[in-house]
Amino acid sequence: MLKRSFFAVSAPRLQVEAVHTKLPEPRQIAAPDTLTLLIEDQPVTGHALPVQAGDSVQAGQKIQLSAQSEAYAVAPAAGTVKNIERFPGESGKLFTAVTIAVSKDSAYDDGFAAYCSNPSLQGAIDLLQCLPGTPDFRIFKADADNPIQTIVINAMDQDLLIITAQYALTTYLAELKTGIAHLKAITGIEDVVVTAPKEIIQGFGEIGATVISIDTGYPQGLPHLVAQRVTGNEIPAQTDFTKLGLAFLDVEAVISLGRSLETREMVQAKLITVIDKQGDRSLVSATIGTPIGDIFKHVGLTLNDQDRIIIGGPLNGFSIFSDSFPVRPDTHAIMVQDKGDIAMVSDNACINCGDCVRICPARIPVNLLIRYLEAGEYEEAADNYDLYACVDCGLCSFVCVAKIPIYQSIKLAKYELERATDGEAEDE
Repeated sequence: MLKRSFFAVSAPRLQVEAVHTKLPEPRQIAAPDTLTLLIEDQPVTGHALPVQAGDSVQAGQKIQLSAQSEAYAVAPAAGTVKNIERFPGESGKLFTAVTIAVSKDSAYDDGFAAYCSNPSLQGAIDLLQCLPGTPDFRIFKADADNPIQTIVINAMDQDLLIITAQYALTTYLAELKTGIAHLKAITGIEDVVVTAPKEIIQGFGEIGATVISIDTGYPQGLPHLVAQRVTGNEIPAQTDFTKLGLAFLDVEAVISLGRSLETREMVQAKLITVIDKQGDRSLVSATIGTPIGDIFKHVGLTLNDQDRIIIGGPLNGFSIFSDSFPVRPDTHAIMVQDKGDIAMVSDNACINCGDCVRICPARIPVNLLIRYLEAGEYEEAADNYDLYACVDCGLCSFVCVAKIPIYQSIKLAKYELERATDGEAEDE
């Protein structure tokens, strides 16, 4: 397997806009009558599920599909489980959708209040992984031989047009400071770094962390390149950040942690950048589980036949098939493209122009990689052509003269290889 280091081979051609003016408050969207929670796990066949249709749930209650599974959701509101069914997601992923009919009852599960009285890392793993921003506390216990030494709180928006992280960083500095203090207490790790756009790095004051400025040239804010900026070293391809002693958390996740522990009520409202067909942006705050169609209605965005809905931004977001898709804890942006503005893709052969190779920040031989991906030779692509060195920026598809959906092919290959690996592990 190739082990190149990755670094930018040319000056960034795209800029993530840094917002210098104070943004208006997000539009608050009330919780709808039904909420849908997606759990990336399959129900255990032949066994009764811990939660059944018709069961009552309280706000803040943990919902698992089996006692053995690490995956779970947290009920954002009290109500009754209406339905449990399979739900198609990105790149062939299958979720289990738990739909809750929201009641007027304000009953709140006492598990989180008990946790607030005695916060712990294991408790965070068991209860807090569905906070907005999806903090993965499991990484702090992942490898005893390579303990986490530095927590990196990434406040860089991950695609063009998105302003979610910037807004959270500049608006909730006090909550971020509180979240950092709680994070240190829970993990026992004192070295915390916050990465922020260099244009808005002034005026932070003392927040209990080192603040590092990141250039806004895309894709400098993606975790792989941020890790290089934090460590000051070139990082071999396919390096697990935890092997470097780094743990990445989203800035909104840390803010949500701070707010939740201070108020003793788990935050379940997700901050989202909504990008309309003209590229104009607005911020909304919606309860996790809200169908995105409800958000479109509140912001006055009309969908027409063949318009495209994208979760995320224009370069590394993914398309969804319906506006019934719910807000998830990691939904930072929702974008709609008019059918007339959608860039066409093709099954044309690569013409070896080299644009994808020149723009790739990981220096992958994309022109060779795509040939193996199109042939379904995923293992060969991973072993010999740096599939896993991809940092998921989407620039290859953006510049492709032949209009080949390179980035989507890469994501599909990663997913299929992951699924094959999981299947082999189950067989053992």
